[in-house]
Amino acid sequence: MRFRDRTDAGRQLAARLAAFGNRRDVVVLALPRGGLPVAAEVSRELNVPLDIFLVRKLGVPGHAELAMGAIADGGVRVLNQDLIDELGIPRALVEQVTERERVELARRDRLYRGNRRMRALAGHTVIVIDDGLATGSTMEAAVSALRAHKPARIVIAVPVGAPETCQRLARLADEVVCVLMPVPFNAVGLWYERFDQVSDGEAIAVVSRQPAVDSQSPVDNQSSVGSQARK
Repeated sequence: MRFRDRTDAGRQLAARLAAFGNRRDVVVLALPRGGLPVAAEVSRELNVPLDIFLVRKLGVPGHAELAMGAIADGGVRVLNQDLIDELGIPRALVEQVTERERVELARRDRLYRGNRRMRALAGHTVIVIDDGLATGSTMEAAVSALRAHKPARIVIAVPVGAPETCQRLARLADEVVCVLMPVPFNAVGLWYERFDQVSDGEAIAVVSRQPAVDSQSPVDNQSSVGSQARK
């Protein structure tokens, strides 16, 4: 089984997440860029808000698709130290890649979000979506950074993931939903008939269609009150 494209994958993922539909305490968070088309479809099907959460993979020099770690909003960095040691990657090179990706993270934040504020996540159930999980470093960084926002629950949701990665991340999040966990896994793109790179323009178009969060919505106010009451 393969997905036709990210939109098809989003529809199938949404079917697995039906219990979260039409709930005022749920927010879908996309990991740009590949996770945005998937998350947009889930948001539409479930009738819940969509926002983005910026994370950057730290690619192995010369093999950019292989993650040796990731960084996320809030200064969080997750490293796959076993892989770094196995490949003999010098610490200075790891720091060089990290700094380059921090610059890119800041660029994307300005480009995608502009002056739009991030939705309040405290007390909400947050569904974090990407187009797939290989090593899981990117998602791990996202979950670590999201804890600072004090969500009530973090759900990782992807169309396809390596079985061992989905199992490992289940120990970090409250729930993990993977539509496909094929063996052998090999790579995310193999499980899509069409897996074109998502451009900045496409990502901006998805984000710009979302209502701006200029002030706390009634839902956010209720959640914040509830969160304060529980503290």
